[in-house]
Amino acid sequence: MTTYKGVGVYAGRVIWPVLQMPEPIKEPRAGLKLAEGETVESASARIQAAAESVKANLLERAENAGRDGKAVLKSTSQMATDRALLKGAKKLVEKQNMAPERAIWEAASDFAQQMVALGGYMAERVTDIQDVRARIVAELTGQQAPGIPVANEPFILAATDLAPADTATLNPQQVIALITSDGGPQAHTAILARGLGLPAIVAAKGVTEIPNGTMVYVDSNAGVVDTEPGDEQREAAETYANRMPLPAFEGAGMLADGTSVPLYANVGDGKSAEKAAQLQAEGVGLLRTEFGFLGNDSEPSVETQAESYKAVFDAFPGKHIVVRTLDAGADKPLPFLNVKEEENPALGVRGFRTDWTVPGVLTRQLEAINKAAEGSDADIWVMAPMVSTTSEARAFKNMLDEVGIKMHGVMVETPAAAVNAEAILGEVDFVSIGTNDLTQYTMAADRLLGDLAHLNNPWQPAVLKMIKLTVEGAQKASVNHGVKKYVSVCGEAAADPALAVVLVGLGVDTLSMNAGAIAAVSAVLKSVTKEKAQQIAVKALSQISSAEAMAAAREELPILDQLGL
Repeated sequence: MTTYKGVGVYAGRVIWPVLQMPEPIKEPRAGLKLAEGETVESASARIQAAAESVKANLLERAENAGRDGKAVLKSTSQMATDRALLKGAKKLVEKQNMAPERAIWEAASDFAQQMVALGGYMAERVTDIQDVRARIVAELTGQQAPGIPVANEPFILAATDLAPADTATLNPQQVIALITSDGGPQAHTAILARGLGLPAIVAAKGVTEIPNGTMVYVDSNAGVVDTEPGDEQREAAETYANRMPLPAFEGAGMLADGTSVPLYANVGDGKSAEKAAQLQAEGVGLLRTEFGFLGNDSEPSVETQAESYKAVFDAFPGKHIVVRTLDAGADKPLPFLNVKEEENPALGVRGFRTDWTVPGVLTRQLEAINKAAEGSDADIWVMAPMVSTTSEARAFKNMLDEVGIKMHGVMVETPAAAVNAEAILGEVDFVSIGTNDLTQYTMAADRLLGDLAHLNNPWQPAVLKMIKLTVEGAQKASVNHGVKKYVSVCGEAAADPALAVVLVGLGVDTLSMNAGAIAAVSAVLKSVTKEKAQQIAVKALSQISSAEAMAAAREELPILDQLGL
């Protein structure tokens, strides 16, 4: 037996044959020139046509994808016809008589290098541009585009990593588990796998060397892949196959003793909000407003923004909605922000900080939010991302007051905000913990690096202690000011049913997640009392690693195995 260790991103235990992802599109030969008889003009036209075809194909895939996949594919499709990318390729054709396939390869590779240098969100999109590069080259050369292998029987898919275009359109009836050698628990592949409810393990070095057809055991609870599974593994897989059906969420999150724990959805636009409402989400805990800005060369008007926000508000009449202001900057550059290149953009001008360098964009966004709120009966709360100091929290509160927005909040994404939560909540009404960034900053571990995946894990005791500090700060601020100060979690951690119990045990008031995860989280929360959740949280906090913290919590939650979670 050979064992491969990685990081599980969605629970499950299965035994099935492996199929490796097909060989990727090969790099066109360096120095490849225009074919005889082909002009610069015709070559440029072919590049444009191929890019348009790839874009159309990705948009077609988006229509058949799930909630998360749809947004990712639409964003990726825009990369195929990115003006800078195509301009760069056509320039290489014009100046160097370079063949179209080589030109697009070089232009896209340069683009990818720039994205890596930018870090943060843009570095996460490198897989996307590499996928687009391969698809355009395939279109230009008449090759089959990259994609998931086809088989007559279900299989476990092994790959170095997957492009979002592939992950988003996986058929869980055919691909019953996903194992990758690269990637991390917060990358697109992992997030989309969670949305599909697909047992998945990332950062499992060596899995790409497993021969096709090899029978393997995947335990994504433990992050383990075993070849030559024995009786113990077969029993575990059988137990998972015979798991209890997951109860539907009925619209009210609560513990076994009746303690209310509202469960909200993370959404990006009106369509995703409507789908979340259909799944009985109690409201919206995170509206990612940046989705409405992506792909725009210029800042959307106040009217355009207001229309977009109102579509979300209308999906949840009378319900609680938390709007996050524009989460962009050096790590997610937008043309109209005029953000300078930075050596380490994850630690640079982003989120609320962009108002320092490009004042006016945030003010106009707040005007749009308020305009949309005036025509809605939803309960609108507004928060700013990347706030680290009390003075920033106060400045944001003043901006909200000037516009007329009454419920003020900020994101807790840095250790500074966590340890200073009491003072920050002296200025605002609530905080929402973004565990993706809080984990990255607490552990000093880039969430894209597979080699650091074990560090970039919200189960890390240090991260749990940061959350505990935030809750304690909120409790003190509530006493100081004679009014309840709320703490929510809207990062990926909230979608983990076992971790959700720990978060509630630490004192978090509400949880917000991918709407597809709400049913599982609700079912597990209903199995524990508040006192039990607190005991589990104490036990997890006392461990010395993320793996041990997770194991300690799961040991106290037998319902996880019963439901196959």
